[in-house]
Amino acid sequence: LFEQTKALPWEQIIPVDAEFPVSGKSVKSTLHSVPNCQSIVKKAIVNRLSAAYARRTHLPETGALYPIEVSILKDVVTLTIDTSGTSLFKRGYRTEKGGAPLKENMAAALVMLTNWFPDKPFYDPCCGSGTIPIEAALIGLNIAPGLNRSFAAEKWTFFDPKAFDTVRQEARKEIRTDVTLDILGADIDGSMIEIAKQNAIKAGVSEHIEFKQMQLKDFRTKKENGVLVANPPYGDRLLSEEQAQNIYRQMGQTYEPLETWSKYILTSDLSFEEHYGKQATKKRKLYNGAIRTDYFQFWGVRKRKPVSE
Repeated sequence: LFEQTKALPWEQIIPVDAEFPVSGKSVKSTLHSVPNCQSIVKKAIVNRLSAAYARRTHLPETGALYPIEVSILKDVVTLTIDTSGTSLFKRGYRTEKGGAPLKENMAAALVMLTNWFPDKPFYDPCCGSGTIPIEAALIGLNIAPGLNRSFAAEKWTFFDPKAFDTVRQEARKEIRTDVTLDILGADIDGSMIEIAKQNAIKAGVSEHIEFKQMQLKDFRTKKENGVLVANPPYGDRLLSEEQAQNIYRQMGQTYEPLETWSKYILTSDLSFEEHYGKQATKKRKLYNGAIRTDYFQFWGVRKRKPVSE
């Protein structure tokens, strides 16, 4: 591992002042100690760079970030450099979050699994820090995910920095300006609503979302053909099982009159339908991080607009 890592031309990729942390994973390999493998790879790269740059002292590691990963599967080693830096699910708009935040890409997936179109009402009754409504707005406006975040590779010496600018400009041209969105995010916690508003401002979609402090049971609307997406605090997250089940009963009673609305609710409680009071049209198994959940889908009866003669 040391010799083959050292044999690679790292000086063609990594400058003398680069910061290059090494992470790792090992599956079904005789090299099962991940910390040892990381240390060996790090030492080999340092050895190669020190010789290439004629350094007798420690490499400074004060420059651009080049995150390296050593991945071992059945004694086959793959070395990669992470172009992103921070995880790709981080869009760059969420400065603050609640106690059990939903990852941005998970929130986007929940929206995309619905039958929502940008011309229909959208409602999240437990919006927390606003991730689901914000992702719905980004989708509705066709704003590329991560458009406003930075990537580690932007500072790499062998990348043309203009390439990132070009791609961002192309993505901005695709943003829809002809769409009027009707998105409501509500939460019982007023402090979370303020956080959601700030996150929406940073995401550039604050003008397209209404955030409101409101109890779940107080929701009333005359709008039709809407889509409701909820990630309520279930037993594994923040609330006791009994408290969570009381919320499910409130949901069933509150949303029963919304016959034209489709409701999509994520929870780890497999007995959700029993408390909600209705059998789901469809269920989809999803993993919210390590938590196994079901996405309960209750499809509404769409009311068609009369055709003008």
